[in-house]
Amino acid sequence: MTPLADGAWHRLHPATPLLRGGIALIAIIGIIVTNLRERLVQWFFPAIACPPRAPECQGDPVDLIVSNGYALIALAIVLALLLVLVALFYVSWRAHTFRVTGEVVEVRSGVLFRTHRKARLDRIQGVTIVRPMFARLLGAARLEVEVAGNDANVQLAYLGTAASDLLRADILRLASGSRAAAGESPAAAGSLLDRRVSELLAPELDPLLAAPESVVRMHPGRLIGSTLLSGTTVVFLVVAIAVSIGLVLSISVSRDFLVLLFTFVPIVLGLGSYLVRRVTRFLRYTIARTPDGVRIGYGLLTTRNDTLPPGRIHSVAVSQNLLWRPAGWWTVRVNRASRGGPSAGQSAQQNTIVLPVGSRADVLRVLELLLPELMGAAPNSAGGVDLRTLLNNGLVGRGGHDEFTGSPRRAVVLRWFSWRRNGFALFPGAVLLRKGAIWRELAIVPTPRMQSVAIEQGPIERALRLAAVHVHTVAGPISPRLGALDARDAEAFFRDAELAAVTAGGSEGTHRWRSGEN
Repeated sequence: MTPLADGAWHRLHPATPLLRGGIALIAIIGIIVTNLRERLVQWFFPAIACPPRAPECQGDPVDLIVSNGYALIALAIVLALLLVLVALFYVSWRAHTFRVTGEVVEVRSGVLFRTHRKARLDRIQGVTIVRPMFARLLGAARLEVEVAGNDANVQLAYLGTAASDLLRADILRLASGSRAAAGESPAAAGSLLDRRVSELLAPELDPLLAAPESVVRMHPGRLIGSTLLSGTTVVFLVVAIAVSIGLVLSISVSRDFLVLLFTFVPIVLGLGSYLVRRVTRFLRYTIARTPDGVRIGYGLLTTRNDTLPPGRIHSVAVSQNLLWRPAGWWTVRVNRASRGGPSAGQSAQQNTIVLPVGSRADVLRVLELLLPELMGAAPNSAGGVDLRTLLNNGLVGRGGHDEFTGSPRRAVVLRWFSWRRNGFALFPGAVLLRKGAIWRELAIVPTPRMQSVAIEQGPIERALRLAAVHVHTVAGPISPRLGALDARDAEAFFRDAELAAVTAGGSEGTHRWRSGEN
């Protein structure tokens, strides 16, 4: 066990004040330097500087301070302010402490207003290490302990790069219930420069933690192509074409060319920044199984490394838009208890993506990592069907003669294009919901993670003898809901799914996933 997990209070990385508040101070200094650029030119390049007596140089606040003999006083005030800021940063760093015990991870912070946060180890949903580019240069990283609940995560910003990796291993070991002794901490070798270079070039996934055949890697060309063919890019292009037509018409019809030009440029810049952010975010992507769950790493400049312990995936959705269909690309998202719903913000929504883009074979490999108990289960005794067959039919099946219970023909009134594909299947340990003909989606909900099941029927559905089913899980981007089902099929799904959820809940054993280790 590392010294940071001994139950005593510890302080963060010494560079934490600079990384948390010093960046803002540097920005303020930059603004001051920008506003005093004429004075800096006069100091360093007097031959091309503006003459002090020139009318355009009059009224310079620096000239007024120097000419009135207040230069020393002004320097003293500036130095005093800097000392006060440094002192505040130091006091804030001293007051920001944390400790890791056998039950909780605690963080205390604040000088005037104190904050004390606790993360219970039995409610941990994952441990994440984020390394922003500037922090990587200083050998620091941010460790975030994700727990179930709204805004319940605990951050340790910042720790040393090696210390954050070792502390993550200790937190996961304590949360898993393992009684095995922790390994010794490796001693740092080489000079400071060698260690920084090694940390910058090191892979996000330790090769010793996962077998090479379990790793799914991302090809940069596929990532760029999928980004260009995404729905967001298409919307941007449609708007850009409309604005371009307006620009052409404005040249011959009106004089509002500049107005439309200033509208077009931000659209192009917005599209370019979106494409660059998405590509750089998921470069160096890897996903693999480790002893403490699934490890997902990605990022080019700012890197992120998530560890999802077993049993923390509440639902999985595999989707494919129409533009990706010729290439056979899919994306995989998950619902986790530590993530909010649509109001949680763009960053939280992006963190639910476990496979940005991949082939059908990549999807199956990722599902083997996320749902190992299901993928290794025996075939369904009712029909002798294994989960791989169900998944393949759920991804590319068109309905009709397969293992999914589909919608009747009268559902075409509500599902014009997808009524054939619309359907559900029950497998020991999971519920599968298939929908969408243009935007294909297959939702997989492990029965131990189901919170409740609902059956819904509006006036139009009642007249058509149809109904909808809704499997409730934690909030997130996935809403496992299927409509336009035959009312009798929906009632049968309600009964069978309810029974499966109650049965699976009583045999759940992933709470302490390594409790049997000595």
